Amino acid sequence: YFGQGALLIGADGAARAIHPFFDLAPHWALVPLVILATAAAVIASQAVISGAFSLTRQAVQLGYTPRLEIMHTSERQIGQIYIPTVNWVLMAATLMLVFSFRTASNLAAAYGVAVTTTMVITTTLFYVVAREKWHWSLLHIIPIATFFLVIDLAFFGANMLKLPKGGWVPLLIALVVYVVMDTWKRGRALLRERLRERSMPIDLFLADIAKHPERRVKGTAIFMTGTAAGIPPALLHNLKHNRIVHERVILLTVVTEEVPRVGGEGRLDIEDLGEGFYRVIAHYGFMQDPVMDELLVSLKEHGLTLTPMDPSYYLGRDTLLTTSRPGLAPWRKVLFDIMSRNARSATAFFGIPANRVVELGAQIEL
Repeated sequence: YFGQGALLIGADGAARAIHPFFDLAPHWALVPLVILATAAAVIASQAVISGAFSLTRQAVQLGYTPRLEIMHTSERQIGQIYIPTVNWVLMAATLMLVFSFRTASNLAAAYGVAVTTTMVITTTLFYVVAREKWHWSLLHIIPIATFFLVIDLAFFGANMLKLPKGGWVPLLIALVVYVVMDTWKRGRALLRERLRERSMPIDLFLADIAKHPERRVKGTAIFMTGTAAGIPPALLHNLKHNRIVHERVILLTVVTEEVPRVGGEGRLDIEDLGEGFYRVIAHYGFMQDPVMDELLVSLKEHGLTLTPMDPSYYLGRDTLLTTSRPGLAPWRKVLFDIMSRNARSATAFFGIPANRVVELGAQIEL
């Protein structure tokens, strides 16, 4: 960038304003430079695709996007994945940009704003990581961050002049992605709050179960719940309609921590609640996929012996009703409802055998 800038402000810069990058090289190096630029473009495109898959997977695990189908394409590399939905979205976005801008020169404004904004964000993230993760002192961080930030802001400010000429496109895309992710995150938090309102304290429930031992039947039931407090509504619905409780009940909550991976020792928190009830909290990193068969093996190591075909899984299928209750704007509630209905089912996402799943429906007012 500095080289191209120096070329443009030179005596014959105006005459070389069309292709300043290639004009930096002598005439004999033009063809090798074109080959190098083409190879760099191919590598960059592959990096964008792989990065989109990886970031989407992490966003799903951290609860910022709905559950999507994630396919592992390698038995050796855990991070080698393919997400069909993201691939189709990238294709549609690429075609839209090509047909909208038509030429590379028209796309330059959008590209410049995207690249320089990324540079500013990267420097900002460097400051955060150096301060929070590496625990560097401000005397070390500020000079380095300031040096890069001055350069980044210079490029960023210059590209702001390109906003009317197409530079607004990447900013609009970023805004849409942010709104979708923030709506899903806030909506899930609101949904957990609504479910918590309808749950029953564990001590009252266990006291009632102890009074009615005739309700117990043989077998193990795993109730998956998003919150590790109280009795999940699915269990209350099962007791209300079927009037039975299994002799062993596991209340399972999967928590994704803000770390890449969680080791074996910190994977499970198991609490014996009494009356055959167990509270299990499974911790995973955002680079890990929770799989029920593997989880059952881990439970065996903690004294809960289960086989893949032993337990029945009870899941809640919630029908959302948008109301005037506070929490989210009405249009965001509609958006959250659309995303919820199109999210991948928990059965497929967690690898639960479909013939072992019982779904109990409920209506929840947002």
